[in-house]
Amino acid sequence: MAALRDGDFAALQILLKAPSKDAVRQLCQECFSSPPAALGPLAQRACPGLAVSAEEAEQLVSALHSLTRHVVYRGLTGAEDILRLFPENFHQNLKNLLTKIILENISSWRSEAQASQISLPRLVDMDWRVDIKTSSDSIVRMAVPTCLLQLKIQEDAALCGNNPVVSALTMELSKETLDTMLEGLGRIRDQLSAVANK
Repeated sequence: MAALRDGDFAALQILLKAPSKDAVRQLCQECFSSPPAALGPLAQRACPGLAVSAEEAEQLVSALHSLTRHVVYRGLTGAEDILRLFPENFHQNLKNLLTKIILENISSWRSEAQASQISLPRLVDMDWRVDIKTSSDSIVRMAVPTCLLQLKIQEDAALCGNNPVVSALTMELSKETLDTMLEGLGRIRDQLSAVANK
């Protein structure tokens, strides 16, 4: 996430022309939720209510988009942290209003940002069973234990839309392979515990 520029704060001063606090609140919510490609149409809709040119409206929605995303992605959760982002000469009432609006929406914006991230497939279920493979010939009778492991994996919802795809992956593991896998998983568990305890 790029740092906020002085030009962003100059553009935010256009909000002083907003007809109401609710209009500012609505614009903040729309600016956060809109992807960068949708900011142009949002600026066109904002022009009449703010009585500004199309260029000024584009600068404003871009600045609001940057500010709201900057706060969410930097994990700023306190009013003091957000207020420190603004330059000293920024309009005090507007600074307080924007901070209040951001704090009101930060938890829902954080959830929205997490839900929109593209992530790796996720393990939703696991099943296993132990079988004995048997075979014989005239010389030797063989009985080898083997593990059948089935993993059910759900694809990322952002890639699949409303119908998440769950696929099953079945593999056969010998005792030696299973031991190696369990040893590796044990190391992963220990590293996760060490990181969580810091």
